Amino acid sequence: IGPSHHQPFTLTLLSYLVEQGSKPPTFRELSDDEDETSDYINATFTDGYIATQGPLPKTFGDFWRMVWEQIVLIIVMTTRVVERRRVKCGQYWPLEEGRTEQFGYFLVRNTHIQVFEDFKLSHLELYNTQSAERQEVCHYPYDSWPDFGVPKSASAMLDFREESPGGPPVVIHCSAGIGRTATFCTVDICLSRQEDISTTDVRQTLIQTWDQYYFCYTAVVEYAKLTPVQWSNSDVETDSE
Repeated sequence: IGPSHHQPFTLTLLSYLVEQGSKPPTFRELSDDEDETSDYINATFTDGYIATQGPLPKTFGDFWRMVWEQIVLIIVMTTRVVERRRVKCGQYWPLEEGRTEQFGYFLVRNTHIQVFEDFKLSHLELYNTQSAERQEVCHYPYDSWPDFGVPKSASAMLDFREESPGGPPVVIHCSAGIGRTATFCTVDICLSRQEDISTTDVRQTLIQTWDQYYFCYTAVVEYAKLTPVQWSNSDVETDSE
């Protein structure tokens, strides 16, 4: 049973990933929340995505509240919980099939897990104990992204894109919510533009490093081998580190 009514989105959006020329997001406080230490979450809207940092134990409840309020159906995770012996993200969902865990006033149940070559899909049931309503969420940990740098090939990401049902909104996060998150959003936005208007331009979205920028072009080229592409006539200017 899907949620019949949600409160307006009241979580603050702090911009880690914004388009060029965008104004800073509006600060909004949580309403009807007795916990004054749980007023904000680091996240931002960007072209159908909600880009955010990896949830930590203190923000698990806020994260799931954001998912609930925005009626999010898909979560994309581009980091592992632990990489090179460092914790990059908290374990904010139950790992085992049939297991239920509580975060704030939400119960999250893992109903089924599908394993693909480069990613997994956990079918989660989100239950709001305050309203007794449920919604289904697809959780995609993208396991093949290396600890440092970018994937050697974009084919795995293109396969992932074919398997995921789409949004919006789609919550996407890595650890800090910038590098891998921005790269994934850039590729998807560019390919969506190619599908819609047969033109693509990587420069329209910000990413963090030169290799991520190059990976975005590689993904577009690999996609172009499958689909005819019309390149922008504008001159390309690059300014990489």
